[in-house]
Amino acid sequence: MRKYEFTGESKKVGIFGDITVRRIRATVSFGIVKNGELGGWIEKEENLSEENNAWVYGNAKVCGNAKVYGDAKVCGDAEVCGDAEVYGDAEVYGDAKVYGNAKVCGNAKVCGDAEVYGNAEVYGNAKVCGDAKVCGNAWVYGDAKVCGDAEVYGDAEVYGDAKVCGDAKVCGDAKVYGNAEVYGNAEVYGASHLLVIGPIGSRNSFTTFFRDKDKEITVRCGCFQGKFDKFIEKVQETHGDSRYAMVYRVAAEVAKVHIDLD
Repeated sequence: MRKYEFTGESKKVGIFGDITVRRIRATVSFGIVKNGELGGWIEKEENLSEENNAWVYGNAKVCGNAKVYGDAKVCGDAEVCGDAEVYGDAEVYGDAKVYGNAKVCGNAKVCGDAEVYGNAEVYGNAKVCGDAKVCGNAWVYGDAKVCGDAEVYGDAEVYGDAKVCGDAKVCGDAKVYGNAEVYGNAEVYGASHLLVIGPIGSRNSFTTFFRDKDKEITVRCGCFQGKFDKFIEKVQETHGDSRYAMVYRVAAEVAKVHIDLD
């Protein structure tokens, strides 16, 4: 038995209003969807698999050659179009958009006003939210998080427990991973623009040094985020001449040598 049918309700969408999408309704109960429950909008049957628990909810739209399958959910006002695929246990919700040849899968979540497009892939337990953009050939995976107005593009990869937030830009062949935290106005285009050292300090945590848009070094350490000189001042203020301070200063000197500001 088919799991959904078209209700007969349709509307025009797309930049030029040239795409017709049709509302769906469940014809059987599956997953958390009840028989008779109204779903979202799809252009054609190929957009939503009849198998497993995949579903399009609310005002969400799936069109073009896009596919939603597995146990994936597309909810809210989200849009999936082009040749994009959302599958596994992935969720796309809020006002998020997934398009182009992008793939969102595993347990990944794309939400808020985030966009994933091009040949980008978001998978694992990764989350892309806020106004963030992941595009080009970029990959975001593991338990990584990209949020705020951050952009990850080119051939960049963000993975592990890494966080890319604020107005940060990660691109080129850069890899941000492990416990890295790239925030603010970071510009990380390759390995020489980033250094993560840890666990160090009184809390045995990780400290991230990265190049910013001013072609200077910004430091992210616990609750502190600021320019290199301010970090050194904070270390002196907090730790004086203790062993912790010595380790932080050595880490800072290594960062000065490693990070390319050109």
